[in-house]
Amino acid sequence: MNLAIIETAKNSRIKTAGLKSSKGMMKIKGEYLIERLIRIGSNNGITRVFCITDSNQKELENYLSANNSGIPARLIVPEPGIAVHVLFALASVHNKEPFFLVNINSVFSESEFAEFVTYSLLHEDADGAIAVTKHYNDKNPLSVAMNAEDSILKFNDSKAGYSWVNGGLYYFSPRILNETKYALEIGISRIEEFLQLLIARKYILKGFSFSKIIKVENAGDIAEAEDLVSGNII
Repeated sequence: MNLAIIETAKNSRIKTAGLKSSKGMMKIKGEYLIERLIRIGSNNGITRVFCITDSNQKELENYLSANNSGIPARLIVPEPGIAVHVLFALASVHNKEPFFLVNINSVFSESEFAEFVTYSLLHEDADGAIAVTKHYNDKNPLSVAMNAEDSILKFNDSKAGYSWVNGGLYYFSPRILNETKYALEIGISRIEEFLQLLIARKYILKGFSFSKIIKVENAGDIAEAEDLVSGNII
């Protein structure tokens, strides 16, 4: 299985005075975010890692080169630097294999991720599975509507009337990569828009609930993420 980890140039530095590290090189409980994601992936059957960034991230590149995690890790820089091209980059390296996709600054429960992996692999008839949660610190989350069978019916930029939001962790069949060319043609440039396109094109996506997901954007988020890692989920 493959794991794609995304770090984009937009807000790629933690927003706090004097802190110059990229998000992937921030530490949670003494562990780099990139290190944590690769370790969790490896513990759950991931055999290859692709770290996708749309800018020159020397610090991240040097870390991946110097640290042997036990599984191959490759840095990819797609062009131009917009989110949908992450999917084009993936298509170029493993267009016949399913893959997990996660933002480099996402922090979540390890046990819930293990359950997410199991759930995703069991639903071979679906085109993908998406982590959904009621507790996500993104300022502009993408809301999610699901039916009783956890099939996603709709995504919406509005929060009104929705209980669940997209948590930014994904599992995809390579079938969804068939839509990347069309997505580019119609001007789609964000993963969120691509998800809406998949639903409109009748792809089957499942929602899997996480208790809480933290998107580390500033120093305050680090403390909250460490609470989550310690099992203090509020």
